[in-house]
Amino acid sequence: MNSRQFFLLIFLNVLLFCTKLSAQEEIVNGMAAIVNNEVITFSQVRDLVAAQEKAAAQTLQGDQLAAKIKELRQSALNDLINRTLILQEYKKKEFTIPQYAIDDAVDKVIRDEFGGDRSAFIKTLQSQGYSLTRFRQLQKDKIIVSAMRSAKVKENYVISPTKVRAFYEQNRVAYTTPEQVKLRMIVLHEGDQTGTMTNVSKKAMAEEVRQKIASGAEFDRMAQMYSEDSTQDSGGDFGWVERNTLNETLSQVAFSMKEGEVSPVITLDNSYYILMVESLRHASVKPLSEVQPEIERHLVEAEMLRVQEKWLQDLREKAYIKIL
Repeated sequence: MNSRQFFLLIFLNVLLFCTKLSAQEEIVNGMAAIVNNEVITFSQVRDLVAAQEKAAAQTLQGDQLAAKIKELRQSALNDLINRTLILQEYKKKEFTIPQYAIDDAVDKVIRDEFGGDRSAFIKTLQSQGYSLTRFRQLQKDKIIVSAMRSAKVKENYVISPTKVRAFYEQNRVAYTTPEQVKLRMIVLHEGDQTGTMTNVSKKAMAEEVRQKIASGAEFDRMAQMYSEDSTQDSGGDFGWVERNTLNETLSQVAFSMKEGEVSPVITLDNSYYILMVESLRHASVKPLSEVQPEIERHLVEAEMLRVQEKWLQDLREKAYIKIL
């Protein structure tokens, strides 16, 4: 399967409704739900989440995988029920979608995913068992669902300053930059051999290195010569770190130091550490004026989602839905 075929397979799986099965196939696959007078099959549910289930199987197994697949399929079934209700409401209202909108959607797929090669697009469709007519119907359904959802929300919501400030205060941590230090570190481990000092204990070596730094030796040069961790070549440069980045002992030392200060030798789990703080950044909070547009967008999106969910809930309450 080439990349174009793979894309189209995934694309078709996540569109509104997969190809309806014949009566015999429906019996084999079973009915997952009935929505008014329409059936949603287990096959439709599985097809909708095939890619997600495959990804889950790569990281989970046993009961965890089974639980994840159950969660994915329940979510997919709920999505299919919502989509069925929306399409039924569209038919009931006798709305129409202009043909050019469907043509444009199909042309966009051909242009974006097949470089404008319509022949390659048709061949890929056929190889996956889809006709152009069915593909156009899928595109039409997608447009309908999007349009019907959008029609239920206002274009302009006004979010009050009180709500914006309340959200800001409740989520203050999200707008806070934690305290940070720019750190260099020299690490020596008992049992490793460095340089020519094979008969000297690592603690004594660490103390000697610390003394050289105190006498004017460049910290990064000493790190390149003696350090035994992955930052050796970069002169012990750990970059900017937060308190929770380091071991608790090292963190307490690093965040108690002044800019330019070098720590004593720190003994920890048969290893010896020398820290240098190159620079400090104090914790800071972005002012409300800076993040207000972001918060307003978030609250508008949340309100739009709430209105859409309320509409869908109303459709559900008026419909006959039986999950099998």
